Amino acid sequence: MPETDRVGDARRIPVYGVTGSGKSTLARALGEILGIPVLDADHLCWRPGWVQIPKDEQRALFDRLTRTDAWILDAAYNVWRDLVLQRTDLVVALDYPRWRSLTRLLWRTVTGIVTRREICHGNRESWRSLVGRDSIVTWHVTSFRRQRERMRAWAAAPSGPRVVLLRRPRDADAFLERVREEAAGAGRVSP
Repeated sequence: MPETDRVGDARRIPVYGVTGSGKSTLARALGEILGIPVLDADHLCWRPGWVQIPKDEQRALFDRLTRTDAWILDAAYNVWRDLVLQRTDLVVALDYPRWRSLTRLLWRTVTGIVTRREICHGNRESWRSLVGRDSIVTWHVTSFRRQRERMRAWAAAPSGPRVVLLRRPRDADAFLERVREEAAGAGRVSP
């Protein structure tokens, strides 16, 4: 379907974007406005010690979770993305420039390292997670183009869920404000 900025009656919404773009932050804000539960992919897919839940268990979990009536996801991992897209009403895609998402990623990671902020299940980022072959920065650099092309293809597709492409943080702010106004007008806004 063509790109749209209307949420309408969407109740199943993945927030998609490259690493560091602000998916979790936007998902939480959208969930607060709409009163829809937000599913934290990192929390659901990782165990203590950064041990990833086996792929078959992830698929089974997200198969069950995405069959419910309302959810907002803060990511869409390759292993179960197809399940999410089959059941999605609207995709909110953060299509920010590389420099923007990389800057956010570096800031978030360094701040997390310094403050020892927990990500999930006692897992924290470390200096090792910032540099090296398996670092989050390496993942950003190697996955950026592929993820950007994917969300743009979704937006251009004649079928599938509606997609809203947000190209700058101020677009995301304006989108959230429109959602807030729309939800208030429909009497659905959460306090």
